[in-house]
Amino acid sequence: MTDWLRTGLLIGMAAIAIMLVVEWGEFQEQRRPKVETRTTLSSDGRERPGAVMDGDTPATSSETASDIPEPEDADVTSPGEELTASRRAQLVTVHTDRLEVIIDTHGGDIVKVALPQHAAELDSPEPLVMLNRNESILYIAESGLIGKNGTVQNGRRPVFSVDQTEYRLADRADSLQIDLTLQQENGVSIIKRFVFQRDSNLIGVNYLIDNQSNEVWSAQLYGQIKRDDHDPATSGGGLGMRSFLGPATTTDEDRYRKFDFEDVEEGKCKLPGDGCEMRKTGGWLAMVQHYFISAWIPDPEATHFYYFRPSSLPDTYLLGFRSPMTRVQPGEEQVISASFYAGPKDIYRLEEIAPHLERTIDYGPLWFICLPLFYFLSWIHGFVSSWAISIILLVVCVKAAFFHLSAAGFRSMAKMRKFAPRMTELKERYGDNRQKFSEEMIKLYKKEKINPMKGCLPMLLQMPVFIALYWVLMESVELRHASFLWINDLSVKDPFLILPIVYALTFWFQMKLNPPAQDPTQQKIMQMMPFIFGIMFVFFPAGLVLYWVVNGILSIAQQYYITRQIERGESKA
Repeated sequence: MTDWLRTGLLIGMAAIAIMLVVEWGEFQEQRRPKVETRTTLSSDGRERPGAVMDGDTPATSSETASDIPEPEDADVTSPGEELTASRRAQLVTVHTDRLEVIIDTHGGDIVKVALPQHAAELDSPEPLVMLNRNESILYIAESGLIGKNGTVQNGRRPVFSVDQTEYRLADRADSLQIDLTLQQENGVSIIKRFVFQRDSNLIGVNYLIDNQSNEVWSAQLYGQIKRDDHDPATSGGGLGMRSFLGPATTTDEDRYRKFDFEDVEEGKCKLPGDGCEMRKTGGWLAMVQHYFISAWIPDPEATHFYYFRPSSLPDTYLLGFRSPMTRVQPGEEQVISASFYAGPKDIYRLEEIAPHLERTIDYGPLWFICLPLFYFLSWIHGFVSSWAISIILLVVCVKAAFFHLSAAGFRSMAKMRKFAPRMTELKERYGDNRQKFSEEMIKLYKKEKINPMKGCLPMLLQMPVFIALYWVLMESVELRHASFLWINDLSVKDPFLILPIVYALTFWFQMKLNPPAQDPTQQKIMQMMPFIFGIMFVFFPAGLVLYWVVNGILSIAQQYYITRQIERGESKA
């Protein structure tokens, strides 16, 4: 009975180890070399190549007509505005405390987003770049007006006018507005206004329509993320780290629905509509990567048409929405709005922006355990201001919560360890007669009131919590570049391998406190387990290994204390 329980426990531990190794194996990042060339606009609005300096963002639309969604009144078109030398596209740079953004006046697209508060690499002055447009990477946020009077006509987009090409949020200002203007020939004035707020990664994208014509103006707002399938840069070190990469949205059936690029390519997104399309009131669409997301959030009160499809460009995909038709009567003004988020997976901020947007912090199937664990971890951090100490205190609290359950298991293990010599004697006495050996072993268990299930079940019942904490620590952007003693970044491996070595030692000591396996093969496997897990944890984030080390030390202390209690009690008796 003991052997099969031990075998079951080994299988469970091996399954967890294999799962973690497989997941971690997928975290290997691949970076593409940046050999960049500029693409600029000719006088007829077409693209032509040229030189690029130091990875800047080229002034190009990066689009084809087929990438622009069709309006509901697709048969109604009007001549597009010709681009002239006096209306060449410009790049507008915006600096805030949270964002460094580049806007292309050709279409008014966001073609680059950098995050000043998140370094690209540890101890690097360069900010992390999320969105960018160059020869190696295409990741931009497009928006426009389509329909009878939209800014997009015959598949062509206008070049907006702008007063200046660089804006900066003033020290005492709470917000910043950048206006791109367009005067249509029929007397309609359109302002595309970007609104930036202090201490915020959310960008307001508003179209202000002033209809001074004699006819009703009508168009639909669309917004889309255009991205190729490149892997984003990581915080560096070890095997690299990458959680889910791909599109995601929310549906009426599922709060969080994700699918990879292959699903989009084949039209197998399984949305409530037709494959990769659906209609939904409110909602959002996002491009999810490790630690960060970009997302369009349209009007929460309107019903929008969402679509996910391949772009006409190779290995590139579109995540977009199309809002209902807006009509502006002659002599009236109206505003059409949406919001675009680009930044970290901050659970508290995402909860404020849109319902279920915080689910893009992908905790997997155990999210219902992960959420309270993270909230508790964050609450502890509010007192100690150190994520490493918060992890240690969280371990203490988890061990306290499972104290009685663990104690029952340790007592059973201690009794089995005490009678291990008797088990060895029975095995030698009955040799290969496994049936007789099992009968005598059961008699011994009944006589001494030993229940092997009490030794295994507590460990198995705690496994979901351990796995959930694995996902919490893996997905928490707060651990990125957080330091602790000799560790500069809790989100990557321990540079000196101290924690994996300590963990292997604690694992080995725990095995010594447990009763030895009767089967020689199991004994060899158990002896190898500390070494195997120690090697595996070399490549894990230091924050996660810190959790296991503290958990192991506390388990040893509890198990040693209970074992000594039982031995002293038997001695007195």
